Amino acid sequence: MTRPTFGRVSPGPWRTTGSPAPDQEPATARIAVDLLGGDQAPAVVVDGALRAFQADPALHLLLVGPAEAAGAVLAGLDEAQHPRVRTLSEAVAQETPDFAVRGAVRALAQGEADALVSAGNTADLVLAAARTLGRWPGVRRPALTAVLPTEAGRLVLLDVGSAVDPDGPTLVMHARLGSAYAAVMHDVAEPRVGLLTIGTEQGKGDRLRRALPALLTEADLPAGARYVGLVEGNDVVTGGPADVVIVDGFTGNILLKGLETAYARLGPPGGADPPPRAALLLGVDGTVVVCHGAASGQDLAAGIALAARLHRRAAVAAMLALITHIEVSHDG
Repeated sequence: MTRPTFGRVSPGPWRTTGSPAPDQEPATARIAVDLLGGDQAPAVVVDGALRAFQADPALHLLLVGPAEAAGAVLAGLDEAQHPRVRTLSEAVAQETPDFAVRGAVRALAQGEADALVSAGNTADLVLAAARTLGRWPGVRRPALTAVLPTEAGRLVLLDVGSAVDPDGPTLVMHARLGSAYAAVMHDVAEPRVGLLTIGTEQGKGDRLRRALPALLTEADLPAGARYVGLVEGNDVVTGGPADVVIVDGFTGNILLKGLETAYARLGPPGGADPPPRAALLLGVDGTVVVCHGAASGQDLAAGIALAARLHRRAAVAAMLALITHIEVSHDG
């Protein structure tokens, strides 16, 4: 197979979280890919799209961006695979990143795709998704939700970059969102929710974090989840005290990038695979996966695989059902 000029795939094996096992026959997943998202776009996105496509025989791609970049993906595939790829270049005729993001979100909203993946500007993507797809009941500010390996297993961390200056009710809703994620995607019964701050003693932290424990203790959380108290940065690595950790998006983004760099150089705790550098935008009516702007081709492939996995498990609908039940019960 001839490699395209854009985004050559590095030789050697690699693994992507969420890729189907060889003995599985996964359902079709149509993923809209923003070709202009990322610091090294479009080359790195082409690379990631090829990696994901070759790893998943039931994956279909909707490539949103310049025709030249979309053509590079097609050039890297056999002609028999071309029917699994569509392009949406006319929607981004100006070939600017914001047009590509909006085109991908619009395709998801119109049912042309089952999920979307972008490494573009986070603020633009969150705004476009909230406006075009709509937010869940009770969600004022959607949360970027990451999953990290820990010594105890896996931990849901949110927010990692969407709501950088949230208020108390926003973080309470994020506790609900994270609990739903842990229950649906990790099959955790009665998820334990912790609040990240600078110590575990009562009263630790700034004004927001000093006020939150009372709100979280009284909060109606889905899936039997319960607030277990304050946690520190080391607890995010061990994973012992909590299954879900909530934090403002400013601190969460700093923590996430620091941990990802450490894991890339030293290895994740417990010998786990490196986590995908991708996060689900929780709280909007659609499956939206956000990758780092500095994402590699492998990171983009992991993001696409995560989006396909979320779609195949109908995860967003299942989480929405849990959140909606809480809202209805609470309001009644």
